[in-house]
Amino acid sequence: MDKIGFIKKDIYNLECSVNGKLRNHDVELVTEYFMAEQKKNEGFYFKIEGDGHDRFSRCFWADATSRRAYGFYGDVVVFDTTFNTNQYDLTFAPMLGVNNHGQTIVLACAFLSKETTESFVWMFEEFKKAMPGGEPKTIITDQDAAMAIAISIAFPTTFHRLCIWHITSKFSVKLPRDAYNEYWREFQKAIWDTDNKDEFDAKWNIVVTKAGLTDHPWLSSMFDLRESWVPAYTRQFFAAGMSSSQRAEGSHGFFKQYISRRNSLMDFIIRFERALSHQREKELVADHVDAFEVAQCLLPMPMNKQMATLYTRTMFQKFEQELIQSTACFLELKTEDACKVVFNVSERKNWETRVAEVVYVKDSDHASCSCKRFEFVGIICKHILALFRRDQIEYMPEKYILKRWKKTAKCGLVSDANGKEIKDCADPGLLIKRSTMSRLASDVVEDALMSEEGCEVLSATLKSLQVKLKLLKDGPSNNEVGGSSSQTQYMKDPKRVRCKGRSKGVTGAKEKAMKRGIRHCRECGHIGHDRRQCPALNTP
Repeated sequence: MDKIGFIKKDIYNLECSVNGKLRNHDVELVTEYFMAEQKKNEGFYFKIEGDGHDRFSRCFWADATSRRAYGFYGDVVVFDTTFNTNQYDLTFAPMLGVNNHGQTIVLACAFLSKETTESFVWMFEEFKKAMPGGEPKTIITDQDAAMAIAISIAFPTTFHRLCIWHITSKFSVKLPRDAYNEYWREFQKAIWDTDNKDEFDAKWNIVVTKAGLTDHPWLSSMFDLRESWVPAYTRQFFAAGMSSSQRAEGSHGFFKQYISRRNSLMDFIIRFERALSHQREKELVADHVDAFEVAQCLLPMPMNKQMATLYTRTMFQKFEQELIQSTACFLELKTEDACKVVFNVSERKNWETRVAEVVYVKDSDHASCSCKRFEFVGIICKHILALFRRDQIEYMPEKYILKRWKKTAKCGLVSDANGKEIKDCADPGLLIKRSTMSRLASDVVEDALMSEEGCEVLSATLKSLQVKLKLLKDGPSNNEVGGSSSQTQYMKDPKRVRCKGRSKGVTGAKEKAMKRGIRHCRECGHIGHDRRQCPALNTP
């Protein structure tokens, strides 16, 4: 401790001192940071708005890397807000996607002071301005009324999918205890084990009738929304294999390792950029592996070897599993006419025989399956692969290989709405220059440390050099070139807001009873007795 020269309290005091000096200058720092990033790379996009009283209300930003990524992977977007990320309680709203390795990527970010339809519409409109390529095919969110209305306004052609995990997790809360315990398994089978819409509707109505919940308002509302969350209805829309927004939940957990609710906006952005660089480093590692290594094939088949060279390793493993499972599928001719051939493809799964229907159109040489895996995930299913094996098709037709899952997914130019190319880095040689100058500076410092006189000479030279570089950066006369940054009018820092995510939760009867000290039974769930006096257990 004596060699360090300070203690933990000193760090806390320094942090308080710095925060005190920066108080009321938070938005000013953020604005200057965004402007500096835009000056370094024109591909950086941001927008800051006030509340009409010259006070910060919301902001949106997306760097060039994120904008380029949307050009390659913008078909599916996951959107979910999170809280406790800054000292103003502003809602942090990242828009996320999935790259060709199946990894989560950040497409854009925003801070919102209100979670209203108007705020979400503003954010989505800025998102459309920033991103190349138009609206996404699918957007996955939690069940939020304001968000749903905003999506219908801003993304009219986008399929809005509700997070199935959030909905199914509410069954235990919304249904009566006895009905949930007895019929939840049947609800699960109706949701997950049905291949078409009519089958789901029939199974759902049977379970609801058996449970005596035909007039249950929440179940009725979920049935009305079934086209937005039930797999039998949503499989036909591409979603990169996602049926929930849990990817966003995981991303929030990752970023919250770096940030806290004590952060100012500038602190948040610095920490967030650090976390983002770590996330992107994982993508670069995966790119490197795919560039120099070819995945090992478990099956020595020409098609398997073909896909090992085309797909990223993660996607190839998913494809290979489908290929392996196709060996256990059996085809049976169902109908045939001049235009198409229909097969029943059966397989044994969990002691049950599952049957899928594959339709092969002769004129277009196209096959489709009732499981809709290719439409939903973008990887061909085992049922169609079984048909290929039957017809001795050794290589995958190009129409069944999505570019977004290939190793070369990021090849090509990405342009904005004005036709201007979006580049990751404004100067391709910037990293090389930085590396060269860093080595030179390190050598100079090492030489200067050899003597006291050398340290003094280097210190004086660096101070003089710093002044010259500042003049070179700012120009000879700031006042003649539009004024310095201190003369620029900035918005005031935001006031602390109360967001929906931090509202006081609804307290149920059991929680109220526990707070009052009233006993509740863990066996039957009733109040007024505990498990030892439960009538259900003591009845002869």
